[in-house]
Amino acid sequence: MSRLRIFSETQPQQPLLTLHEHAAIARELAQAGVRFERWHAAQPLPPGAPQDEVIAAYRTDIDRLIAAAGYRAVDVISLAPDHPDRATLRKKFLDEHTHAEDEVRFFVAGSGLFSLHIGERIYEVLCEQGDLIGVPDGTRHWFDMGPAPHFVAIRLFGNPEGWVARFTGDDIAARFPRYEAGQAAAA
Repeated sequence: MSRLRIFSETQPQQPLLTLHEHAAIARELAQAGVRFERWHAAQPLPPGAPQDEVIAAYRTDIDRLIAAAGYRAVDVISLAPDHPDRATLRKKFLDEHTHAEDEVRFFVAGSGLFSLHIGERIYEVLCEQGDLIGVPDGTRHWFDMGPAPHFVAIRLFGNPEGWVARFTGDDIAARFPRYEAGQAAAA
């Protein structure tokens, strides 16, 4: 189940607000300038489906976003718990960073945790299968896929070469709950 927890940037121990209902999450994030949608596939996708098959299943929604926002490239990332580079890939985006373009991800399968640092708040968004998140360019954030990642996500880019993380140097991400802590809280 998707979840939004909002924290004060100085109080990582206790969320100010927790939401589980998708429409409520979308409304709250929209107020912060973040896109959050629910998508449905036109066809079932088996685990390990090739990139072309995944993109074809969501072609209508992808084309809608491309037309609306001018994205020029799309790809698929898929990570399983046994991926040999999972620890390195996880660490790569655990520190607060920004991008020069929107970060748009649609979770075809599995889940991942986006933490957005907007103003004096941290918006912790657990994205699960069916969730699309659009983090506006320049937004300070970090992403945690957990120690045993399991997700397939469609990524949309304005720059065909993808995006580059610009790290802020702030250690705030280390003070907030990690993916596995959030999963325990949801149980």
